[in-house]
Amino acid sequence: MSAFTALTRNATVALFAILGLAAPSSLEAQSGPENGSLVIVGGALSDPEIIGTFIEKAGGPDARIVVVPTAGGRDDEAYGDDCRCTRQLRAAGATNLHVLHTYDPELADTEAFVEPLLDADAVWFPGGRQWRLADAYLGTRTEEAFHAVLRRGGVIGGSSAGASIQSDFMVRGDTNGNRAVIGDHTEGFGFVTGVGIDQHLLPRNRHFDLLEVIRAYPEILGIGLDEDTAIIVEGDEFRVMGSGYVAIYDADADLDLGGGGFYFLSPGDRFDLETRTPMRGGEDRPVDRWRGGGR
Repeated sequence: MSAFTALTRNATVALFAILGLAAPSSLEAQSGPENGSLVIVGGALSDPEIIGTFIEKAGGPDARIVVVPTAGGRDDEAYGDDCRCTRQLRAAGATNLHVLHTYDPELADTEAFVEPLLDADAVWFPGGRQWRLADAYLGTRTEEAFHAVLRRGGVIGGSSAGASIQSDFMVRGDTNGNRAVIGDHTEGFGFVTGVGIDQHLLPRNRHFDLLEVIRAYPEILGIGLDEDTAIIVEGDEFRVMGSGYVAIYDADADLDLGGGGFYFLSPGDRFDLETRTPMRGGEDRPVDRWRGGGR
């Protein structure tokens, strides 16, 4: 870490303390899961190929999939095994679905609650507000069981809030609304580390918002996901799927952060998290890094 980066981060942590906000407890180098896969979707999911990829990586239609709808914020009674949070997966052919939900972290820390995760092949996080997932599961047996799914080669997926919770820096985790990019909750589950993930990128005009994060934390890689667009993360590489774009925000790249520096990846493009290297499609050809946020 450079002296400038360290100074910037220390100043930001001090500011968070003054304002009474929670700064991230630790920020690691960019890294995907050692085992298993992540399917991270920018919201408004309708692409059957993305849903099919999640089910395929889980092991097929009969795979044991745990759906965690807690981000939705509905009453507990709304989250039975036949809740609407399972309909998209059922329509895509998934047959073995179990809904796991609580707002109570003490319950989430019990052996009985985590039992459905012990033999799960996959976990799916639908949308809502990502801070609800953090409040319910961070630091509990349930969070550890999520990570265990990956360690044994399973898949974790999610859309919208279910995307942002998967990184270690949680973007838009403010309990007062979703406009604050750096909110009163900034710690995610860390299935992929050293990054902050935003969603609903272009339809909600959020394409400049992650600049705030990487100005405050230059070591973080910002990843902005368009709607109906996903990154499939395996090891330290991801590829882009879907109908939109993925925006990359990198304080170490040759970009003008003051003028809106970021660049886009298209469906089929790949990205190396360890080296922060984008590659075009199936070819080993670098993606140009455009200034000003456009092509």
